[in-house]
Amino acid sequence: MNRREFAKKVGLASGVLGFGVGQKVKASSTKKSIHPDITITPELSARMYDKALSITKSKVRGGESEPFFKEPFIDAAFSENIFLWDTAFMCCFAKYHMDELPVYQALDNFYGRMEEDGFICREYRANGEPLWPKDHPVSINPPLLAWAEIEIFGVNNNIERIKEVYPILKKNFEFHVERYQGEEGLFWGDTLGMGMDNIPRSPRNWVPERGNGMTHHELGAKLDGMVGASPQEKLEVFITEYVDTKQGVWNKQGRLVDFTAQMAMFSLQLKEMAAIAGELEDIPQYDAFHNRVKLAINDLCWNEEDAFYYDLGFAKQIERRHIGMYWTLMGDLVPENRLQAFLAHLTDRDEFYRLTPLPALSAADPDYIGFGDYWLGGVWAPTVYMTLRGLTNVGEEDLARMLAAKIYENVAIVFEATDTFWENYAPDLISYGMPSKKDFCGWTALIPISIYREYIM
Repeated sequence: MNRREFAKKVGLASGVLGFGVGQKVKASSTKKSIHPDITITPELSARMYDKALSITKSKVRGGESEPFFKEPFIDAAFSENIFLWDTAFMCCFAKYHMDELPVYQALDNFYGRMEEDGFICREYRANGEPLWPKDHPVSINPPLLAWAEIEIFGVNNNIERIKEVYPILKKNFEFHVERYQGEEGLFWGDTLGMGMDNIPRSPRNWVPERGNGMTHHELGAKLDGMVGASPQEKLEVFITEYVDTKQGVWNKQGRLVDFTAQMAMFSLQLKEMAAIAGELEDIPQYDAFHNRVKLAINDLCWNEEDAFYYDLGFAKQIERRHIGMYWTLMGDLVPENRLQAFLAHLTDRDEFYRLTPLPALSAADPDYIGFGDYWLGGVWAPTVYMTLRGLTNVGEEDLARMLAAKIYENVAIVFEATDTFWENYAPDLISYGMPSKKDFCGWTALIPISIYREYIM
């Protein structure tokens, strides 16, 4: 569907002639709504739910046609490779349909590849080989496997599963601590590996003192120009040249709030698993780890004037605001006396409260793009779900439901116009993002399934 056709359809579906922040949008039906803050009907919600489930089921992989992954498993299915970041979030909606969606095997595909030191690559080829070498920080994703397991456990209460996976996840946790924790307690990593591909981490207009200054994507474009080169040859060039790119120079001395907060969350989940599995002697180490991280992130990354957490670079705060900072809610890291000021950014129309709320990058950032441009403004189901669950975690259920309703309604309007779900959505338009893959369920099924069940119904 091209842009002009979509605009006509969404206009008919919503009664909208133009788009603007704060504009009230109504669905075409005037029947009873499913939620007091939105006008989407139960019939449309049911159709969305069924379509998301249908798309997910149609993309289940595994079998004789697979060179390595022989057992059925859920998959984002936009590549022959499997992706840890996507899989973990898919578990957060597939947990409700485990009779139809092979969730555990999707996770076991990663556990089965874990190396002796606890390394699990963020992406594996169809033949089971890791795409990235573990000596490069681009090889890891946000550590969300324990979250996926806890989400599933919350639905099925499978104690034996927790006992089975706890030792695996404990070892993976220890790998991250050993490899990526700085001496002050915070974690460093790679922007591309951390999932939000083109989110700006370094200070605006920063140029490295050494290196060629290329970004991830500029290097990618260079590799695409290597006509006739094999994937392995391209990978070797990437590894060699990446260290001198802008991001390569930046990585090791940077400190990331989202990665640090995810590790704090990981420790809390392992503590819960240890209690379930009867490994009570492990609990003090998780408490000690969490206390250290909480002290470090609040001492070094909190900016009192801006009431926000910032990444660090060269031991200085990088005053750029992205949605990843709200992992601190899931990690139980925000002191009570800072919470309301920190949350105020989520309802600020000049920041994260856009026409479709919770863009990846705050609209206050000069690099913000209102039509999305991937993580420079796109509204993404995984980070939306993370933020909502974080709000619930700190007792802000009303705020979570308000934001969920606004996002859900706009996704529903786009669904009415296109009959499908998209990889991401535009923050300042009622539209899919630009660029954005269609039929993406993938993590976008979080909105019609989990967000619907947990915040809309």
